[in-house]
Amino acid sequence: MSDSIKQKQGWLNRGLNAIEHVGNRLPDPAMLFALFMVAVWLLSAWLSTVTFAEIDPRTQQAFAVKNMLSGAALTEFMANLVPTFVNFPPLGVVLVAMLGLGVAEHTGFIGAGLRSILAVTHRRLLTPVLIAVGVLSHVAVDAGYVLVIPLGAVIFYAAGRHPLAGIAAAFAGVSGGFSATLFIPSSLDPMLAGLTQAAAHLSSEPGAAALVINPLNNFIFTTASTFLIIAIGWALTDLVIEPRLRNTPVDGDPAALPKLDSLSAQERKGLIWAVIAMLISIAILALSVLPADSSWRAPTGEIAVASAPVMRSIVALIFVFFLIPGIVYGVVSGSVSTHHDIVKGMSKSMSGMGYYIVMAFFCAQFIYAFGQSNLGALFAIKGANALKEMNLPMGVTLVGIVYLTACVNLLVGSASAKWALIGAVMVPMLMQLGVSPDLTQAAYRVGDSSTNIITPLMPYFPLIVVFCQRYVKNTGIGTLIAMMLPYSIALLVLWTAFLLGFWWLDIPLGIGSHYSFPSPAGG
Repeated sequence: MSDSIKQKQGWLNRGLNAIEHVGNRLPDPAMLFALFMVAVWLLSAWLSTVTFAEIDPRTQQAFAVKNMLSGAALTEFMANLVPTFVNFPPLGVVLVAMLGLGVAEHTGFIGAGLRSILAVTHRRLLTPVLIAVGVLSHVAVDAGYVLVIPLGAVIFYAAGRHPLAGIAAAFAGVSGGFSATLFIPSSLDPMLAGLTQAAAHLSSEPGAAALVINPLNNFIFTTASTFLIIAIGWALTDLVIEPRLRNTPVDGDPAALPKLDSLSAQERKGLIWAVIAMLISIAILALSVLPADSSWRAPTGEIAVASAPVMRSIVALIFVFFLIPGIVYGVVSGSVSTHHDIVKGMSKSMSGMGYYIVMAFFCAQFIYAFGQSNLGALFAIKGANALKEMNLPMGVTLVGIVYLTACVNLLVGSASAKWALIGAVMVPMLMQLGVSPDLTQAAYRVGDSSTNIITPLMPYFPLIVVFCQRYVKNTGIGTLIAMMLPYSIALLVLWTAFLLGFWWLDIPLGIGSHYSFPSPAGG
C-alpha cells in the first residue's frame, strides 16, 4: 500500500474515531430518545404560534404545528402511552422472531448450519454473499433486521473475522440497500407506486388524471442497483471497516460467542434432519399458497402485495420455520431432552432483549410525539418547496431530490410517510418540467435508502446497537454511526451517479416506465 493511500486511510480513521468518540459521549440511547421527545415538545410549543404559508398535501390546508405541551395533547399522550409502546411496529416483529431464533440458537441448529456453510465458503466471499442476502431479505419486509444482521455477526466471528464488520455489511445490505431488489419485487414497490400515482393525479398537466403507474416502474434500476450496493459494501467492509476494527477487542460473553468446530456425527445427523424438517415446512406453505383461491392470497389473488396474509405472516413464519428445525435438531443431536429445554431457549433469547425493550419504549414515545407535532412533515415540505424555487437544471434537480430525501430521512423514518409528503410536491412539479413520475420516484428511492443506516431515529437502529453490544460491550450510538457513515456517503454519491447514468444513457428504469412526461407514446 502506497504512503499516500496509508495517509488518506489514517485521516479517515481519525475522522471516524472522532465521530465515534463524540457519539458515544452522548447520553444512553434510551435517555437520548427521552431528551429528543422533550425537545419536540418545546419546539412544537414555540412553532404552534407561527402561521405557515405551506400547504399540507394531506389536508390541502395551511400547515399547522400541534403544541404537544397543551393540556389536550399531554392528556392524549398519557392516554396513548401504553398503546404507543405495545403497537410500536419493530417491537412485536423483534420479539416474536427472536422466540423462534432463540430455540434454534439454543439447541445448536443455527451454529451447526453456519459451521457447515463456512466449511465450503471462502471467508473472503462472505461479505458479498451476506450483502446480497441482506438485499434479498426485503421480500420478507423487515425480517432482515432481526434475522440477517445478527447472523452476519455470527458468520464473521465464526470465520475468524470481526463480528462488527459482519453487522456493518449486513446492515448496509438490509437497510442501506432498502430500495434495491434482487430479481424479486418487494412490498415497497407497489406501496411507492400507489403514492406516486396519487401524487401524479394532483397535477393539472393534460393526461395526468389518467396516468397509471406500474408497480414495477423502477424494477430494472433497483435490480441493477443491487450489484452496485454489493460492490460498494464489499469494498468498504474489507478495505475500510474491518481494518479499522482490528484494534477493537471482542469482549462479549465468551460462552455466548460462536465457535468454529467440526461437526460431530450426531450433529451432522441432527442438521440433516433439521434441514429436511425446514424444507418440508416450506413445501407445505408453498403448496398451500399455489391455489388461486388460497386463503394466503390477497382478495385480488395476488401474493407479493402488502395486504396478502402470507406477507403479513412473514414474522410468524420465521418463528415457525426456525422453531420446528430447532426442535428437530435438538432431539436428534441430543441437545434437547425435555420440553423445558425449548422453553429455556425462548427465555434466554428474551432475557437478552431487556435493554432493547427499554430503548424501544422511549423511541416509540419520541416517534409518536414527533409525528403528532407535524414537525417532520413541515420540514419535508419546506425543503421540497425550496428546491422547486431554485429552478435548477434537470440533472441538478434530480440530485437535489436525492439529497433532500436523504436529509428528511434523518427525521422521518417511514419510507411511505416521506414519499406521501415529498411526492405530493415533487411529482407534479417535475411533471410540469417534462419529467416522468417514474424518474422522480427512482431519485427518491436512492435518497431514502442511503441515510437509513446513520439515523438513530430509524426504528431498528437501537436493535442494531444491542446486537453490537453482544460482541463489544461498550458499543454506543457513536460506534454504529461511525461504522456506517462511509457506506452512507458512498451510497449517496455513487448511487446518485448510477441513477444519472441510467437517465443519460436512456436505460429503462423498469416495466412501463418513462423518463419524460408526456411519454413518447403519449401515455
